[in-house]
Amino acid sequence: MKLMNRSVEMQVEFFHDVICSFCFPMSYRMREVAKKYPKLEIIHRSFALGWEKEQFIQQFGSHEAVKPEVIHHWESANQNDDEHRFNIEGMKEQDFLFPTSKNGLKAAKAAGMIAGQEAYWAVFDGLQQALFIENRDISDMKIIDSIVKQTSIDFDAWKTQFENPETEQAVMEDLQRVQDYGIQGAPAIVVNQKYLISGAQPQEVIEQTIEQIAEEGFQLKGLTLMGSDAAACNMIDGKWVCD
Repeated sequence: MKLMNRSVEMQVEFFHDVICSFCFPMSYRMREVAKKYPKLEIIHRSFALGWEKEQFIQQFGSHEAVKPEVIHHWESANQNDDEHRFNIEGMKEQDFLFPTSKNGLKAAKAAGMIAGQEAYWAVFDGLQQALFIENRDISDMKIIDSIVKQTSIDFDAWKTQFENPETEQAVMEDLQRVQDYGIQGAPAIVVNQKYLISGAQPQEVIEQTIEQIAEEGFQLKGLTLMGSDAAACNMIDGKWVCD
């Protein structure tokens, strides 16, 4: 039985970070997959490449050193992106330090907590577009507020949830899940808590893998890597490294 009949229920956990360059093309592809297979239960999970500036200092030596290094990641991610949307030259002209993950992840999580996974996705994509295309500082709360206001989410309810300590705790629970699964980089997809699709895979590979899982009904123990690794941003020996 294949997912083509659109009747198979399957849980898909999508791990990503608002500052992750390869997560940008992957989110676009996952939206296309979701249109094709509307029975998929897509749950958005946090992955933090640089939670706060202290993590950037540990990884790169200083916060100032992050942007020149990460710009090189963008070049590879732009090639991976089906529509080559990255505004690399525009980012080079900006004088703000590269954004950290914390505020953006909390913003998306707060949206999801009050209005569901589609709201999470709307804020997540809005933040990524603001960073990768519009070259805005998505750790700045004024910018985050403006992005949320562009969605259909009740802003006051979102702001209250953002400031509620349970929102950061929910993000931390996602990060613990990353550890529990043994995920090393983003983007990553975990299907039915058993099967890992790693990196920014082509859409056809994602669909083929999902259908393979549905058709064969695997019953293996532990997290099993499906297919091969694709381009991703990984944490290697405590340092952020992108393909």
